Amino acid sequence: MNAWFHSLRGRITLVTVSVAVLAVLITGLVSAQLVRQSTIAEGRAQLAAQAQLLSRLPAATNLASLRERVRLALGDTRVAVVGQEGRVSGPGAAFVSAADVTTLLAGDPVSQTEGRKGKTMLVEGRPTASGSAIVLVRSLGNLETATAGTVRRVFLALAIGVLVAIVAGTLLARWLTRPLVATVETARRMAAGERGLVMEAHQPTEVAAVAEALATLDRALSTSEGRQREFLLSISHELRTPLTAVRGYGEAMVDGLIREGDIAGVGATLVTETERLDRFVADLLELARLEADDFAVIRQPVDVALILEQTADAWRGRAATLDVTVKAIPAAPGLAMETDAQRVRQLIDGLVENALRVSPAGSTVSIAARAFGTGVVIEVRDGGPGLSPEDLAVAFERGALQARYRDIRAVGTGLGLSIAARLVSRLGGSIAAGNAPGGGAVFAVSLPAA
Repeated sequence: MNAWFHSLRGRITLVTVSVAVLAVLITGLVSAQLVRQSTIAEGRAQLAAQAQLLSRLPAATNLASLRERVRLALGDTRVAVVGQEGRVSGPGAAFVSAADVTTLLAGDPVSQTEGRKGKTMLVEGRPTASGSAIVLVRSLGNLETATAGTVRRVFLALAIGVLVAIVAGTLLARWLTRPLVATVETARRMAAGERGLVMEAHQPTEVAAVAEALATLDRALSTSEGRQREFLLSISHELRTPLTAVRGYGEAMVDGLIREGDIAGVGATLVTETERLDRFVADLLELARLEADDFAVIRQPVDVALILEQTADAWRGRAATLDVTVKAIPAAPGLAMETDAQRVRQLIDGLVENALRVSPAGSTVSIAARAFGTGVVIEVRDGGPGLSPEDLAVAFERGALQARYRDIRAVGTGLGLSIAARLVSRLGGSIAAGNAPGGGAVFAVSLPAA
């Protein structure tokens, strides 16, 4: 029961019923007061009309005749006659005050409420043409008794309205919460690992918006998990190649199949393969640190031209083995920024390595920098086949290009561009991929000056 009170369905029902009960109470109290006032006003109007009518009759002072006429017209009304000398007689005399007598003998009507002996009476007096007056007195209690019956009927109707509101509130709560319950169940299925769930169209609009957001999340999770599976498959394939080589040479050495003169060459091969494994692990670790926001950035003044020259010098040896030229285009004098020099060098190294992988023999990889607003733009251009529009859309997604081209041309681990994008973000800049006018791809890194 406690869970029901804390549920949305329970609260909607409680709010609906509470509002209905409060509205009924206010309506009942106001209606009772209005009915009472209306009944009293109607009774006073009847009494005044009867008093006015009797005052115009020729035998207006004949008490017996008046009492009979009033009994036939109003039933529970008392009559009093005020003589010309001021004497009051009749059953209603007790409710006629001296002030009333003075007013009536002066030719003015009397219309008021008098209280005597715990009773409240309506008093209506009218002067006659002969100089006397007649007074009609009617008990307010009798009118209120008649009112009570009407009020009871009003409250009965309102009580029926409350019952209808309770039923309607319960049905409304179920109708409103049914799509939410279905949405919650869908979310739980998603949390359990199900994907591609169909979201039903719901009303009202807010609930439909929640369902649509959940459907969008489901699609995003399906896409992300699909890419992660592809990435893991790719990494598993890449790791298996050097591991197979290491294991094969290890087993050959154990079986004595390696000749003594070949040991140095085998050792060099093992070193190369273990370096490849180390690079895979380093890339994964670097990516994990970037995604965990556990990545230190030490800012200091940086000479951009110097970094470009150092990078080009470091990669010329490797590029020569591939018959590719790496050159740094001289930057404008004084081009500098305040950032982490080591991370900028790491970023450019990653882009140059990626460029060398796709550049054919005889091509050139260029590194350039220029001022842009208050920041600096560093561009790395390769001589490769360039990027298609589809490639540009996923260039910095982890393993996307590696999965697409691993059976077509030489590819890396699929982590390099993803690491570059996250590293640029940590440095407060941005990175974009495009195609150079003369062919090949160009990666532009925008970094703030400070």
